[in-house]
Amino acid sequence: MLADLWIRYHLNRKNRNMGDKENTIIGNQRLYRQQHLHEHFFNHLAGSKSNYQKSINQATSAILEFLEERDTPFTGIPTDQLMEKFSQVFIGEGNELTLRETLEELKELYLNDAVAFHHPKYVAHLNCPILIPALAAEMIISSVNSSMDTWDQSIGATLIELKLIEWTLTKIGYPHGADGVFTSGGTQSNLMGLLLARDHFIKESYKLDPKTEGIPVEAGKFRILCSEISHFSLKKSASLLGLGQKSIVPIPVDRQYKMDVISLNKAIHSLKAQGNIPIAIVATAGTTDFGSIDPLAEIAKIAREHNVWFHVDAAYGGGLILSDQHRPKLNGIEQSDSATIDYHKTFFQPVSSSGFFMRDKKFIRHISYYADYLNSKEQEADGVPNMVKKSIQTTRRFDALKLWMTLRVTGVKRLGQCIDHVIDLAEKSADLLEKDDAFELLNTPEMSAIVFRFIPLEKKLSPGQASHLNAHIRKCMFSEGQALLASTKINDEVYLKFTLLNPLTQLEDIREIIALIKKHAMTYFNNSLKTNTPWKEPMTL
Repeated sequence: MLADLWIRYHLNRKNRNMGDKENTIIGNQRLYRQQHLHEHFFNHLAGSKSNYQKSINQATSAILEFLEERDTPFTGIPTDQLMEKFSQVFIGEGNELTLRETLEELKELYLNDAVAFHHPKYVAHLNCPILIPALAAEMIISSVNSSMDTWDQSIGATLIELKLIEWTLTKIGYPHGADGVFTSGGTQSNLMGLLLARDHFIKESYKLDPKTEGIPVEAGKFRILCSEISHFSLKKSASLLGLGQKSIVPIPVDRQYKMDVISLNKAIHSLKAQGNIPIAIVATAGTTDFGSIDPLAEIAKIAREHNVWFHVDAAYGGGLILSDQHRPKLNGIEQSDSATIDYHKTFFQPVSSSGFFMRDKKFIRHISYYADYLNSKEQEADGVPNMVKKSIQTTRRFDALKLWMTLRVTGVKRLGQCIDHVIDLAEKSADLLEKDDAFELLNTPEMSAIVFRFIPLEKKLSPGQASHLNAHIRKCMFSEGQALLASTKINDEVYLKFTLLNPLTQLEDIREIIALIKKHAMTYFNNSLKTNTPWKEPMTL
């Protein structure tokens, strides 16, 4: 109130001095806009609280309309048509809208055509449907806006994250003294794993502190071994760490698309004979295409024998820690030096929610920094929890609250049952494809990913023709929007892929998707016959 009187006094005084009635009107308009702006900030004042509740209700209504009106995973809107809509939008002074008008505009620009990951016929990528307790948490996270930098910015939030880290470490099977931190996703977590592997090796082998002295010239010979179908983030991380993509050594996989341990052993000996320096092995627990899990216990043994860092990328497969039935597939992860788990894949959490974990908290020294204004050593000595020292982020959201509310409301057992359902569905879906002569099935799913292609025997297609056909099927299904599936390339040939993460998807949904695949394939064959169109080589995906 006093602030408003002060503003009014000075505006009126200025206007009197100028003797300009028009300026009085302008000044009052500015005052009105300033008063109105106050209501847009989240605070305790009555106007703000009322505006907050009204805004949340309007946004909720828009989301409910999205759920009610969408009966397919996608609308099939062409890219150029959507881009044309954006060309009509102008941002700048004088183009402001009310929230209701903005939400109506957002429907046209985003919501009406957004991909519906919750739909049972969305079986494309590693996008899971999300749980409502986590959505409630999202509202709290965004509204209170705690940052996990320091204790004095995250009272209570830090302890919730620490509790969830402790819970996850126990589920992994790490010993007392392990540690972890929430991250933005698997790419960041894998980067942290390789960062620790590099700096730990340098510290132990060269008695250098890479944080202050940099990496030695021998780092050009450092090598990191991983499956030939491991995640691309490993190459990206090696590049960012100054080791170059050449440092990543791909190891062949067996018929189940798991890293071949005999080849791994041979590669390590061969690298050493060439004068190169193996510093880490990365095993994948849930490859992106096949969901295959490398033999973790055997790889852990090899890593110990050669005294190299052992990291497990369980971004996809980490959800198996929830399942009593499938948890043994992760046996050996407890022997790793570090691990990645994405909660926003198989824990049904909104993006982003991920974690990086290490079997010994002393490894934190490779990434910890201290700033007097932020996390002084004196504060740590006084027992103040310090999260920023074990993260490569400074400002960081309180994403842990989503998992916290999920576990408190939904419970671990029911989450495990959801994992069991999608794996069971994958096995039954693979069985459907295998028994159908029109399909070639590449993998028996260990988790919930299935790679296959439509290739009827009677058509006698060449590899190029089969690739073109399956790329065409995928493109048509995306444009139609009735069901969404993914595609990938295996040995330069195009295959289709189901990634099943929705516990609400049933076998009947899979049957209907298979029928759609066949429909688009038959349409393509019929059109080719009618127009005498020759077969083409594979199109670019």
